[in-house]
Amino acid sequence: MGRPRKFEEDRAIEAAMRAFWSAGYEATSTQELCAATGLGRSSIYNTFASKHDLFEKALRHYMEQRNAALAELLETGLPLKEKIRTVLWWAVDPDPGEPPGCLVVNSMTELAPHDPEIAELLRRDNERRRELLRAAIETGRARGEIDPGKDPLALAHFVFAAVSGLRVAARGGTDRDGLESIAKTALGVF
Repeated sequence: MGRPRKFEEDRAIEAAMRAFWSAGYEATSTQELCAATGLGRSSIYNTFASKHDLFEKALRHYMEQRNAALAELLETGLPLKEKIRTVLWWAVDPDPGEPPGCLVVNSMTELAPHDPEIAELLRRDNERRRELLRAAIETGRARGEIDPGKDPLALAHFVFAAVSGLRVAARGGTDRDGLESIAKTALGVF
């Protein structure tokens, strides 16, 4: 008896996510998706309506993973500066098996300007991440961990931009020392 279809679909989405993350949407061919997922062309198109549908599912999967980790971190009792340091260092020291950069950031630059559906998905995701950060910063400010005159929403935008910049720099080949100096400078705001 074969594996359940849901297992195969989840495995294919994870593999496709990594392929799109590595090469981008346009540069990832159907043949590369077949190789990454282990599925034949007809299986991919029987399971997913199109390359775009598979990409959207892969992007949502990526967002769910990242947002769950971010929410878990920000809900801990760690001091605010340690939470922000952890977020920044996720970009400085990503998991060894991860492609460089960020699928969300890559998609914002590659697809959002001409794909309204993906642009809206990214906009909602970005709002969610900023809100998670804003709430954590607001809590830190209420605890006296940062200057009470600092604006939590502005700081959330800043952290979001700093992490995005770190991901772009990493994808562009900036070495670890360069990434760490960017992250330390950003952390100095707190």
